[in-house]
Amino acid sequence: MADRDIAIIGCAETKIVLRSGRHVYDLAGEAFSKALAHAGIDKSEIDGLAVSMPFSDAGNPFYSPILADYLGLELDWCQTTDLGGASITGSIARAAAAIKAGMCETVVVVAADAQSSENKGNIGAFRTEFQYPVGVMGPPGYFGLLSQRYDHQFGLDFKALAKLAVAQRNHALQNENACDKLQKPITEEDYFASPMISDPIRMLDCVMVCDGASAFVVTSTKRAKELGAKHMAHPIGYGERINVACADQTPDITLVGHQAAGAKALKQAGMTVSDIQMIQPYDDFLIAIVLQLEHIGFCKIGEGCQFVLDTDITHTGDLPINTGGGQIS
Repeated sequence: MADRDIAIIGCAETKIVLRSGRHVYDLAGEAFSKALAHAGIDKSEIDGLAVSMPFSDAGNPFYSPILADYLGLELDWCQTTDLGGASITGSIARAAAAIKAGMCETVVVVAADAQSSENKGNIGAFRTEFQYPVGVMGPPGYFGLLSQRYDHQFGLDFKALAKLAVAQRNHALQNENACDKLQKPITEEDYFASPMISDPIRMLDCVMVCDGASAFVVTSTKRAKELGAKHMAHPIGYGERINVACADQTPDITLVGHQAAGAKALKQAGMTVSDIQMIQPYDDFLIAIVLQLEHIGFCKIGEGCQFVLDTDITHTGDLPINTGGGQIS
């Protein structure tokens, strides 16, 4: 990737809506059409499709070819990526690999879901018969346990989480596609006053389930020039680590895969964290941002909260974080 031989030539996203009532294929179609328009190409140029597995059509073993049919695409390559919140970036990397392997020339990467309108997810491996009796009910419970452990090991400064919540809400207020329900400013006092969900996880620590979609058009730089692309962004580094310490029966649950994945991406790009001017971390819960900052190397392990407190993370600051509002807002 570092040789800039892959280009993203179009991107788009829909409005984020709570309980839109729309089907996931409808949302995907909107993002798809907008991405093609942004790229300035006809859909006849598309011969590859990579999609993220949605909760709202979970259990469909033919999701990617059926979505391709709905979009009117005849393809040389398609796949479904099931890495949860990492699926969209994972799909871009897989699209790049497919293009380099000669399997296709131009790929649309789509992530769409209508989870707040319809949720067909049934993750059997969570073994709820063991978890529910002790009060661990879904992601807030898992992140509550993780946060308690982090607090025990390093100390968790909730003022840092409050700062993140406020900064990201202010960013969302400037994003016309952000969810209308969250289009109101909050203060750090509002963060501390928000209901406790799974101690110490508060409501304003949490992602809100919603409906929406995004799409990217990925091709080779050579093909982008042939197509007369007006926009080109080149992915230059990628890292992935799945199931960290899964063989360890008593793992450190504050250890995350970004330590390995971040190092790989930076090395591939020929960069260090000091070269990074903005970061858009995954933020299903605010503690996840702290962990990513630490494990990617912006600060030492256990010092993420202090780093947030010491850094201007607004869109005009030293290290802007989640400038569209992230998932929290």
